[in-house]
Amino acid sequence: MICRPDCGACCTAPSISSPIPGMPNGKAAGQRCIQLTVDNRCSIFGQPERPSCCAGLQASLEMCGTTKEEAMLWLTQLEVATAP
Repeated sequence: MICRPDCGACCTAPSISSPIPGMPNGKAAGQRCIQLTVDNRCSIFGQPERPSCCAGLQASLEMCGTTKEEAMLWLTQLEVATAP
């Protein structure tokens, strides 16, 4: 599956504990990643600075659903289910 244009759910819903350029402490769940552009694209996609958790994430119908709202809901539920 190819990422849906203007979504960015995977760069907003989950927490990221590893450093991100511009966010040395990672980011909290629900916080928009600083590397997410105005058109909801990753500005460090394919670059070595991109955290490995982001690089390993692959778009799928299960995760992305059919809308940004479905993706946010699924990822938020996953975040809650896996929180320490």
